[in-house]
Amino acid sequence: MKPFEAVGRRACEYAASMRENLAFLGETTVCALSILARPRRFRLGDSALAFERASFDALPVTTGIGFLLGLILAFQSAAALKMFGVEVYVSDLLAIALFRELGPLVTAIVLAGRTGSAFAAEIGAMKVNEELDALTTMGLPPVRFLVMPRVVAAVAAMPILTIFAELAGLIGGAIVLRMMNVPPSVFWRHVADVSTVFTISFGLAKGAFFGALVAIVGCAAGMRTKSTADGVGRAATSAVVGGIVSIAVADGLLAYLCYLWNI
Repeated sequence: MKPFEAVGRRACEYAASMRENLAFLGETTVCALSILARPRRFRLGDSALAFERASFDALPVTTGIGFLLGLILAFQSAAALKMFGVEVYVSDLLAIALFRELGPLVTAIVLAGRTGSAFAAEIGAMKVNEELDALTTMGLPPVRFLVMPRVVAAVAAMPILTIFAELAGLIGGAIVLRMMNVPPSVFWRHVADVSTVFTISFGLAKGAFFGALVAIVGCAAGMRTKSTADGVGRAATSAVVGGIVSIAVADGLLAYLCYLWNI
């Protein structure tokens, strides 16, 4: 009976974890609505500090990955389109892929690995040191005091990081096409032709949504940290894994909805 007992125990653990996550999501939603009703209760200074760490400190990594992504996509797609003599349409493919899908997705994964884990580690260390209990004792809700500033910072940082990643990717693609004797003016004209306001806005909105997911998952992992020697490390790992899985699931659902609505 040991295998069945292990499966049952693991199922119960997953059910309890899901219940805790839903409860945390509901508490965060209620807190966000209360802040909208009373904006003065929002801790703007803490949010600005978290925004600086999540956005400006992450720009070099995000820009570098976006540049390499543009180079790789341009090389791979040009190898196929070169057989038909239409290498110039690599610019169209690159712009649509970056603006609609790859720009927000890759940036969100970087944010999950860099910022989501930091959120979990910070809040987890505070829980281990019993600082969360002290906040609750003083009548300060930890969700409003710690979680909401980080969620707002991640939501605000993601569009900025996405824009820089997309621009870096386009520059990488322009360099590749210039090596294939495609003038930069032709490349940027094709990019401008396929880059509609809706395409760019949709990608930025998707990035902001991914940022909210990363922040909520990271803060939830920090709030569930156990007071053990490896508790903070496990919380950071859970934040990264949970954030990436959440991004992948949400991106798949959005892609399916776009297909249904013919967007």
